[in-house]
Amino acid sequence: MSGVRSQKRCCPFLLDSCAGLLTFVCALLVLVVHQWERVPPGGADSRFAGFETPFFPFSVTGRLVGWLVFSAACALSLAGCPGLAATDLPRFDFRRAEITREWRPAHDISEVKVTPDGWEITITADDPYLIGPARDYPEGQPLWLRVREKSDQGGSGQVFYFNDHPTEEHSVRFNVRPGAWDECRVQLPPLGPGYHLRFDPPGDGGRCVLQSIIVEPRTILTAPEWQAPTPPELSGIPVDVHSGNLAVHYSPGHWGAFDVSLAGRSRAVGWNHGAIGYLVDGQQRWMDLSGAAVNARVDGEDIVVEASVKDPDGAAWILRQRWVPAAAGAINVTTRVDVDRDRDIVFLPMLVIFPGVGSFGTEKGQGLFPGLEYLDNEPSSSQADITVPAYRRQVPDSLKITFPLQVIQAGDDYVGLIGDSSDRFSYLFDSPDRIFHSGGHVMGILFPGSNGQNRDEGSLLPYEGETLKARSTLVLHATLIGGHGTSILPAVQQYAALRGFPHVPSTGLDFTGYVNQAAAGWLDSAIHQGSEVHHAVGASFKPQPAADAAALLLWMGIQSADPVVSARLKDAARDMIGAVKPEDYNQAGVSHVRVPVETLVWGHSAEAASRAAAEGHALAARFEPDGSMLYHAGKTDYGRTHFAKDANGLTSQMVDHVLEDAAFSGDPGLIRDGIRLLRAMDKFRGTVPRGAQTWECPLHTPDILAAAYLLRAYTLGYELTGDRGLLDEAIEWAWSGVPFTYLVNPTGQPVGPYATIAVLGATNWVAPVWMGMPVQWCGLVYSDALYRLDRHDPAGPWKTIADGITASGVQQSWPLGSGDRQGLLPDSFNLRPQTRNNPGINPGTVGMNAIRLFHKPALYDFRVFRSTDLMVHAPGSLTNLLDKPGEAAFKVEAWPDQPYEVLIVGLKGEPRVRVDGKDLPLTAPQQYFPETGRLVLHLAGRPHVEISIGK
Repeated sequence: MSGVRSQKRCCPFLLDSCAGLLTFVCALLVLVVHQWERVPPGGADSRFAGFETPFFPFSVTGRLVGWLVFSAACALSLAGCPGLAATDLPRFDFRRAEITREWRPAHDISEVKVTPDGWEITITADDPYLIGPARDYPEGQPLWLRVREKSDQGGSGQVFYFNDHPTEEHSVRFNVRPGAWDECRVQLPPLGPGYHLRFDPPGDGGRCVLQSIIVEPRTILTAPEWQAPTPPELSGIPVDVHSGNLAVHYSPGHWGAFDVSLAGRSRAVGWNHGAIGYLVDGQQRWMDLSGAAVNARVDGEDIVVEASVKDPDGAAWILRQRWVPAAAGAINVTTRVDVDRDRDIVFLPMLVIFPGVGSFGTEKGQGLFPGLEYLDNEPSSSQADITVPAYRRQVPDSLKITFPLQVIQAGDDYVGLIGDSSDRFSYLFDSPDRIFHSGGHVMGILFPGSNGQNRDEGSLLPYEGETLKARSTLVLHATLIGGHGTSILPAVQQYAALRGFPHVPSTGLDFTGYVNQAAAGWLDSAIHQGSEVHHAVGASFKPQPAADAAALLLWMGIQSADPVVSARLKDAARDMIGAVKPEDYNQAGVSHVRVPVETLVWGHSAEAASRAAAEGHALAARFEPDGSMLYHAGKTDYGRTHFAKDANGLTSQMVDHVLEDAAFSGDPGLIRDGIRLLRAMDKFRGTVPRGAQTWECPLHTPDILAAAYLLRAYTLGYELTGDRGLLDEAIEWAWSGVPFTYLVNPTGQPVGPYATIAVLGATNWVAPVWMGMPVQWCGLVYSDALYRLDRHDPAGPWKTIADGITASGVQQSWPLGSGDRQGLLPDSFNLRPQTRNNPGINPGTVGMNAIRLFHKPALYDFRVFRSTDLMVHAPGSLTNLLDKPGEAAFKVEAWPDQPYEVLIVGLKGEPRVRVDGKDLPLTAPQQYFPETGRLVLHLAGRPHVEISIGK
């Protein structure tokens, strides 16, 4: 049996009779003790006066003995009464064969056997699971689930709980380290009678030893009736600190009674009715801070505030804050807390502010909590993007915070709070504030921290207290910021200016090591099948011809210093390109990042340009007359939670494709259409990037891929037109992708900085939940767009961010020796255990960016010569540029070790061409097409090319 109380019992009559007999014997014993230790009237110990009765006038010892014995007898008697004793919770010990026989291996498991360590499970594919027996659980009781296991591969494990059939909504996930014993504790909701558990071990191969599954009761602490803040009374002489237009005005006699203003307008208030919660012998206690003795004073340009108070159990507390002007629009706040006795803390507000209270109220322009919330004027913790309990994000697992910033923007102002990256603290964000009902918004920093297991998602209170040791100062360093802005992006820029960007993480590989790893991915992993490749393995992706893979393999083969590796790569490139029809060279691909280099390397550029024009016109015709790209629901309506029928991520992806086709074809009408569609996206200016992944995520969902496509489209629009306004839009959208990027290391382990969250939501509103789960391929599309922007805005942080994202992609890839996944990019990554999740994606998306990370010759370049309206496409860098009326010149820093093509479009007449100072006749193999203004040059090496028009 499972350890649940058996329904078969020993004879109830015998058990009840024994209990009754014991009760009778105990009663006799009580009477004996009564006579033995009888005390005179009035002689009883006064501490037990409440127990005095005419029948039990015992001494202290007599009463204690009597009550203990009597209680034991009653407990045993009650044990024999069905329904009165608490039902034991299930405990499955898989070291016992009788337990394993109750469980059924149901899918992708080839063998199971009982060992002294537990049940050894051999996994054969990517969806293994076992189903357990039905068990009864107490209704209304929140539960803990403890799973102890050891997995060869590690990764994400999962347990489903169900009466009828398992669903994602009724499951919990946990991370497991590879090759080590792990005991994972996750929360279960209250269940009831007849529930099954289904255990899905991590990985798609190897073995997992399952030792135990134990269910335990989970206690949920209760919050008090919170007191909302009120605007502070600032009559008299408040204590002020100023930094630029940002100021804090503190009421001298009250803790948390301050006002935050910008240019003299109140924008936020502090919490002047705060409280501290702690436990004593398991019982909750609350101490109201509004009764503290407070002294606030000016110290030079700083404010110093000190509060002293005693809690209901006699401990003395000292709270101190120093407010120090920093850079313009920023005030550093250091909070210190001391107590003279150990306290198990469940709630300690270190710094809490309420934007909008007494000013703009619950309305806002935008809100930001990086990694969790990116809002227009809409509620936080909504179910528009996720419906499972993780939608409650008021106090999230701190792992999910990509960097510690909280912002509310309203009107022309924003106010924000930058926190401490220490895991000792948790973060509170609710917009509008539905917790304290302040009439505004709330953001703050609390103690203790939040680690994904110590509290329900969104709860202000953990399950257990964290000890604050006596006379051990708790210190928080935070920064209050504020300024002018019509979106949250100026606050992100201010965060970057104050905290900077982390160093680009080490990949642990030099360029040779990277090439060897990527080569193994293309050639030795399960991605490779004959002359074709899979987009990814571990899912339903079929092998296909891939010209982009061939181009990357040839590029690496030429760059590799190892002759054996070089030869393998070149041979594979030849085989792969041979499997692609020439008319499909620029279309057949598997990478998420593509450039039209294939025809430039293997020929047929003229045909590819004509096809690009036709496909671009067909795509442009799909837009509505006003330039909108409407979402059309398929089997699942991913638009049902969105406030419009379109979104900027959905639209910009299509606009980007139109502009790419326009640039490669040089078609004047298509260029005009593309720019018209691009300008129609101005209606999205200053909004949240969202809606780029509607194959699985809601149209409403904030999305880094949307930021990437918007950035790409506006950058290309600037290149085609020279309109500085389009470049400014590109820069704005570049900043909109930053909140999805980890600018801190959330675990202190190698993979963390510059890992990228794909969306702030979940697949199908349910699972997987992508917050806190890097999906680096999405970030790498954004990284590619940043590299393109860096050419035009080199003063920005774009190359640093792009290099960081790329380096994280290399880190996350399966290393050499990882079998059929080596060199592949995992679909997602688990940050705490540092494990990878299937499917394994081909190395192309990392490879396109790694070329820039390792400062190697460019795979492809595109330049617009605005004085002549020429556009040039080449397999390598275009340098030594000359751009003046009637003349353009450039050097082709080509990488192919064979003849190649350069495509020049936008010609308005027959040009004169000189290569390395010599005239080049426009006869075969050169191709000039006067009707389309296209010129294809067949070149070799690294020549200097001059184009003259009208001479």
